[in-house]
Amino acid sequence: MRAIPYVPLDIDEPRELVAAIRARRGGTLLNLDRMLLHSPPLAAGWNTLLRAVRTELAVPPKLRELAMCAVAVLNHAEYEFHHHAPLFLGAGGTTSQLDALRSVCDTGTESPAFDKAERTVLMLAIEMTRTVQLGPTTLAAARDALADDGQLVEIVGVIAAYNMVSRVIVALEIEPE
Repeated sequence: MRAIPYVPLDIDEPRELVAAIRARRGGTLLNLDRMLLHSPPLAAGWNTLLRAVRTELAVPPKLRELAMCAVAVLNHAEYEFHHHAPLFLGAGGTTSQLDALRSVCDTGTESPAFDKAERTVLMLAIEMTRTVQLGPTTLAAARDALADDGQLVEIVGVIAAYNMVSRVIVALEIEPE
């Protein structure tokens, strides 16, 4: 049993915050939300940030979801992978890419399953997650592979945000629904 229990699924206070989270989630609360609601200020900031990261960026959804899945694999955050693998597939990813992802993240080797932009996103995710810093070669490859510096800043933000997500998930032992 986890050290901190989830708040009840039928929680309705603070009303505006719970309604906003439910709206972002299609009417329900996920276990992650139920843990974050132990701290309404944290849950509110989280909801705002992750809504923007998930729905308001110019970087293509397939690359966003690939980055999120890579971070999940690197940080052993199965909850995160469980939720984002289907979204990656829905954004145009393939099951062979998901299968290859675990190997690429473990060994750091390239895979023919991924195109240039996808390999670059994987390099970014691996470096940022393992060492935080980006090497000049990776940064140059990212600038070349992405549409513009805005997309580079966005994908770095996605990777950073989902490293935060995965660390909360793993530390608090949040389980898939």
